Formats: sequence, C-alpha cells, structure tokens
Amino acid sequence: MSTSRLLIECPDARGVVARVAACIADAGGNILDADQHTDADTNQFFMRVEFEPGPGLTERAFIDAFRATADNLAIAFRLRWADAPARRVAILCSKSTHCLSDLLWRFANGDFPGGEAALVVSNHEAGRSLAEHAGVGFVHEPIADGDKSLQEQRLIGRIDDAGADLIVLARYMQVLSADFVERFRSRAINIHHSFLPAFAGARPYHQAFERGVKLIGATSHYVTEDLDDGPIIAQRTARVSHRDTVSDLVRKGRDLERVVLADAVRLHLEDRVLVSGRKTVVFD
Repeated sequence: MSTSRLLIECPDARGVVARVAACIADAGGNILDADQHTDADTNQFFMRVEFEPGPGLTERAFIDAFRATADNLAIAFRLRWADAPARRVAILCSKSTHCLSDLLWRFANGDFPGGEAALVVSNHEAGRSLAEHAGVGFVHEPIADGDKSLQEQRLIGRIDDAGADLIVLARYMQVLSADFVERFRSRAINIHHSFLPAFAGARPYHQAFERGVKLIGATSHYVTEDLDDGPIIAQRTARVSHRDTVSDLVRKGRDLERVVLADAVRLHLEDRVLVSGRKTVVFD
C-alpha cells in the first residue's frame, strides 16, 4: 500500500473536515481522496481520508500529531499506514465451494491487493483440491462426536497460527459461539443467500420459492451473536419468475453470492466500512 487511510467517527461539529485536513497537511501528508457522511438521526459524523504520508512521516509521529485534535473533537479513529503488510485472510467453508473458488481466483488475480489468502478451513473435505491448486494451506476440522465447542477452539487456534486478520465465512454452515464472535468482532464476514432481513436462517431459497417472490438476493454482513442479523456490508438482487424452480433460484443465487461476498471482502480490505450500531457506513 502506497497510501495511508484514516477512518474517523465523532459527534458532528462545525469545522471537523477542516481540522482533520489541516492535521494531515501540517504533518506533511497529501490528501488524495476524502469522503464523509453525517447521520442526521444520531448526529454522528463519519469520514474516510486517503493520503500520502510524505517523506519521513512515520505512523507513530502522525498519531502523536493527530491525538490532540482527536481528543478535542471526541474522535474515534482507525489508521492503516502506507507500509502496512497485506492482511491475512482465513476462509471458512463447508460443502458448497462456489464462493471459496471465486475468492481464491480473485486473490490469485490481484483483485484484493490489500489482502492475501492465508488459510482455508472446512468441516468437510470439500475445498481441499481448490485450496491446494491455489497454493493455500487447507485444514480439515470436522466436528467430532458432535463436540462443536472443541472444534471451534481448534478452529481459533488454526486462525491464530495463520496470523489471520480477517475471517470470511464462504458458506460455512455452522453457527459460531458468542466467544468466537467477540474475538473477531467486525473482522468476520458472512454471506447469506437471501436479501436480508427476508428469509433469515436455513433454506432461504426454499422459503423464497414458497413465498413466490419476484426478487431473490444475497447479503454479506459482519457476524454477530444473532444469526444473520449483523451489520450489512453489501447486497444484490436478481429477478425470478413463476417459471423458476427452486433449483433455478439456487443457480441464480450462487452467482449473486459470489459477487456480493467479493464486494464485502474488497470493501473491508480497502478500509471503506465503518460499523455504526446495527448499520454500516460504506464509502464505496
């Protein structure tokens, strides 16, 4: 990464943009891109700034220079510095591998320059050949004797050993514990095969077919303790008709799932997402 990214959230106030820009300029930085949003209901201000640090400017020096402004304006901020290494990504899957295949292709093709595929973990053997072909380590972590808690502890160990910063659930069909969710808060992304909040839970395409909907969708969101209820990052839809069978919905839905999950991963890796309660602010 040749540029630094600063994401901020604070109570809205006059002059926030000017003071943030002045801090960057005074530290020797050069702003290349900036975007902001004010939530009128909560009076919260959100901003994403991408800038060149300038010769000799270090991450520590910038944070020290920015701290006074941040404290004065009650700014919570997140900084991704220009020389930061690519984020390592662990991909979790089960039997369905269409999202896994797409993600591995995109990593190999350079579609996610801010990240690298570090590990694929599955509770089934499905996905091994895809991971090995892509040169990514594969681990089979089955749920032995129905002991999900033990399997999840092994899973966390694998993720930690791989140094993964982002967890992507590429149709990983297991409910994760509250401990897992808290450990990877806003760093675990799921793909759900419906246009949430419609048809949460199991067999959403069957639910959609029985309801006779004319649109199906896919939703990528951060994982929370509540199933399929986390802050939404990306969504897309496709038209269906009375002529479509459940198999047709599944086929069309798979295309949506691949693209929507890739959208969410890209947005996260490019530091374009801020979580605000149950919602997100996405600077795309």
